[in-house]
Amino acid sequence: MKILQSNAGVLTNCEVLELLKSRGAGKDPTRVIAAVAPSEFKVYDYLEQTVAFKQTIEIIHKFVEDCKKYDLANGEMLNVVNIRPSSAVEIDPIIQDCDSRMGDRIDEFLENVVQVLPPYPSQLESNEDTAEDKEETTDDQQTGVK
Repeated sequence: MKILQSNAGVLTNCEVLELLKSRGAGKDPTRVIAAVAPSEFKVYDYLEQTVAFKQTIEIIHKFVEDCKKYDLANGEMLNVVNIRPSSAVEIDPIIQDCDSRMGDRIDEFLENVVQVLPPYPSQLESNEDTAEDKEETTDDQQTGVK
C-alpha cells in the first residue's frame, strides 16, 4: 500500500465509525478475534451512542449541499454534522460570529439540521417510548381500564 496524500482532510464521526466497522469492530462480540485495538473498541462504543450511528455518507453529502448557502467553514460544517445541534443555543458555540453571519436564518438552518440529520439514538428511544405511552393511554381510555 502506498500513501498517495497524507492528511488529506478530516473525517466525520460517521466515517470513523464506518472504518471501525470495516475492520470488524461491530462483528466481534468477544472483542478478541477482530484486528481492532482495545482503544478502537472504546471509540466504536462511544460512536454507537452518537448521531454517527444513524448517519450515512449520502445523508452527510445531502446536508452539506443544502447548507452551502450559509457559507460555513469546513470545520464548522464538520462540527454541525458530528454534534447535530437542535437549538440555537447549541449552534452559537459551533459557528463563529453566529449572530452576525446567520442573522435571521438560524431557525431555517436549524430546521434543515433537524430534517436531514438523524437524531441521537437516545432521542429515538424516548420518542418510541412516548408513542407507546400514548397508545397505551388511548387503549386504556377505550377499554375503561386505568
